Amino acid sequence: MVLGMTIQIYLPDGNPRGVKIAEFTSRMVQAVLVPRAQVEFACSRPELGHVGVYFLFGEAGAGSLAQLYVGEAEVSAARLKQHHREKEWWTAALVCVTKTGGFTKAHVKYLEWFCHQEALAAGRFQVDNSCVPTKPHIPEPMEADLRDHFETIRILAATLGYPLFEKITQPARERLLTCQGKQARATGEYTEDGLVVFAGSTCNREEVKSIHAYGSVIRQQLQTAGILAPDGPKTLRFTQDHIFPSPSQAAMVVLARTANGWVEWKYPDGRTLDEGERS
Repeated sequence: MVLGMTIQIYLPDGNPRGVKIAEFTSRMVQAVLVPRAQVEFACSRPELGHVGVYFLFGEAGAGSLAQLYVGEAEVSAARLKQHHREKEWWTAALVCVTKTGGFTKAHVKYLEWFCHQEALAAGRFQVDNSCVPTKPHIPEPMEADLRDHFETIRILAATLGYPLFEKITQPARERLLTCQGKQARATGEYTEDGLVVFAGSTCNREEVKSIHAYGSVIRQQLQTAGILAPDGPKTLRFTQDHIFPSPSQAAMVVLARTANGWVEWKYPDGRTLDEGERS
């Protein structure tokens, strides 16, 4: 039986696109989402006066991963203001603290290291830490508590629109989608995030002349990022799982032509994605 969850999201200035403070009312950790345009307001809040672990998010091109920076701070507001002055690329921050100010430097150093490892393993963002966090020595009971706090952080981050720790796993066979054409053969899954194309999938290397210009741009960005690599004279190979915002964009990259992804992606029983999801 799947149990539901209740998460409270507070809008301190009443702006649904502004600062958001999310929490389970029965747990210690709070997650504060800060759009960059509201850094000064967010830093005036008492929550950001605490020790915390934080994440900076930045946009990327259509074909490459969005950027992520993982850090920790003794005074979260001061560190956020520093990044506001010194780092150009980020557009939003997520700061995780406790309601009681109970995190210590050791706590957040461990969370910084563990979150960095988990974000790399999930592969949803391009992690932009020039200095890789190291694991601090902490007692085993404290580590168990912090792993529990991490689970809260994971859920709150995804709820606020940043599923940075959600690992991509292949579905049961009946849910596995296939897109084929010429030498291309790709497998994927339709999810709440978009169409996931799995590592090892192949796509046609040569584009048809009628492909939309943005399709060529996306394919080139994927090659530049190393997500698509040469796999013989006629194909490219996905080196890692990759999420596309729509089935059609995924099909276009795989087939190297303009394509209707709702028709091109098919289940093992022959039904199209359209028949399976929209009919």
